[in-house]
This record gives sequence, C-alpha cells and structure tokens, in this order.
Amino acid sequence: MNESGTGQATEIKRVGFFGPFGTFTQQALRTQADLVAAEQIPFRTVPDILDAVQAGVVDVGFVPIENSIEGMVNFTQDALAFDYDLVIQREVVIDIEHCLVARPGVTLADISTIHSIPVATAQCHRYLRETLPEADIRAANSTADAAKTVAESDDTNIAALAPRVAAELYGLDVVAADIADHEGNQTRFLLVARDGVPAPTGHDKTALVIYQRADAPGSLISILQEFAARQINLSNLFSRPTKDGGLGDYCFIIYADAHVSDQLLADTMRSLHAKQGRVKFLGSYPAVGEHAAAARADAGGRWDVADAWLAAIRAQIN
Repeated sequence: MNESGTGQATEIKRVGFFGPFGTFTQQALRTQADLVAAEQIPFRTVPDILDAVQAGVVDVGFVPIENSIEGMVNFTQDALAFDYDLVIQREVVIDIEHCLVARPGVTLADISTIHSIPVATAQCHRYLRETLPEADIRAANSTADAAKTVAESDDTNIAALAPRVAAELYGLDVVAADIADHEGNQTRFLLVARDGVPAPTGHDKTALVIYQRADAPGSLISILQEFAARQINLSNLFSRPTKDGGLGDYCFIIYADAHVSDQLLADTMRSLHAKQGRVKFLGSYPAVGEHAAAARADAGGRWDVADAWLAAIRAQIN
C-alpha cells in the first residue's frame, strides 16, 4: 500500500495528467503522496493521457471525471467507457476555487476579454454576466493554459478564469477570488492504469457500463432490481449514447458502493452479464466520502446465512 493509503499495489514512476502545469488536475494530483513522488508529465487532452497509459508511456493517468455543478465530464467518461480498456485505481476530490487573474496592475474595470475553458466559464456564468457583461469570453485548452496566455500577452485588458496555483505559477495577480456561482464547488478526478484492481478497503466503489439487449420497456428497472435486491447503493447512474447505434441506442453507466470481491456485487454482475449480454467493468477502487457501510454489512450477513441454508439443502442430494 502506498503512502496515501489507497491500495495501489505497484510503484508509480510516471504519471500523466491533464496539463499544463497549474491546472486544477495538477492541484488534485499534488494531494497524493505517491503521485507527487513520481515524474509528472502534462498532456494537452484527456485522450492524449489515456493513449499514453494504454501504450505504457506512463504508468497511470490522472483525469477529471465529475464536477458538483456541471455534472459528469462526458468526454472523459465516454473515453473510458467506449474507447479504452483501462481500470480505475482511485478517486480524488478537491474543492474548486475559480479566480479571475490578470497581469499585475490590471483592475476589474480594465478587463474586456476573459480566457478559460467552457466548464469554468459556465460555473462562473452569473458572476461574469453581472460583473463583466460586455467581456468577450474566449475558449482555452485548460484553465492553466488560459493563465499562461494572459501572462505572455502584452494586452492589459485580458484576464483568465484559473486556479490560484496557476496565478502563482505565471506571475499573475488575483483580481477576484472564489467567483463560482454556487458554494461547495468540487471536482472528482480518477487515476487509471492498464490493469490491476486495488484490494478492497471496505469503503469502495465499482464502475460498470451496462448495455441493454434491446430498447424494451422495463429494461432499466430490470437492471436496478439486481442492485436493490442485494441492498447495493448506487452513487451515480446515467445513460450515454452507445456510439455504435442510431438515435435512442443507449447504455447505462453505474457507480455502485461495493467492491468486485464482494460476493453480493459479484453475484449482481454475474446476473447482469447473463441478462443484458454486455457489461464492461471499469474498476473497483477506494471511495472518497461517506459510505453506506451499515446497510452493506447487514445485507452481507444475511446473504451468508442464506448461502449456508442453501448449501445445507444441496448437501442432501444423493
């Protein structure tokens, strides 16, 4: 087990992350002792990171997957679900503080152009609309890239929506801090590898992609019943286009509060595979936050009793 207590079995020497240096992704990465100790390699896009992991250029990749305001980062989720055969190793959650940053001496009244990624500007939409309604919003590859653009420009009328760490990295001033429209803004990140499933901690999640055999009434209920019957809590459930069908061809992506080594979840996965035909395993890994441990322990105990009861009956077969 590594210094972070996350159950990562092998030493990580090279980690790829969504760069450049100074992104929220790097800020989250820096909370993990073993990742800080590794060589950190920035990539411009999430597919570039996942390509590098799959090719063995880096040992692991660190990517954003969900924001508490904007929801799932679909391009990351879809890449993991449809385009790559990688396994989630852990999740990391950090608080997000969006800052309006500019070159030293620039005031709020000076700003006429703002650079950032669409997700960041969407999270600060109300502030920008009320404070800088005439400002031109320009898309960047990342929040850190936006800060770098501002730092390298001679234009004193531009600013960036970026993390405080990016302002420090590129020598910019924070003109306005913590300007997101909603409090409690958090982002979840995933560490992915080519193979390997971290050992269970008793506080885990399992991610699955479940395809329907046909677009038939009751298919979602049929899937959910498998989890409900075993009292397995689902922390997230959503549908995505399958990419290989026409309109209306969807699959379900599920995050369950359990580990694949748990016999209840294993039985659920076995049943789903038999009923639905296509189930993709995205990983079982240590979870962040509160966990439905009491309900799971109770369900597991009752399952053991039922299993022993059935075994006793089968033992009577001649």
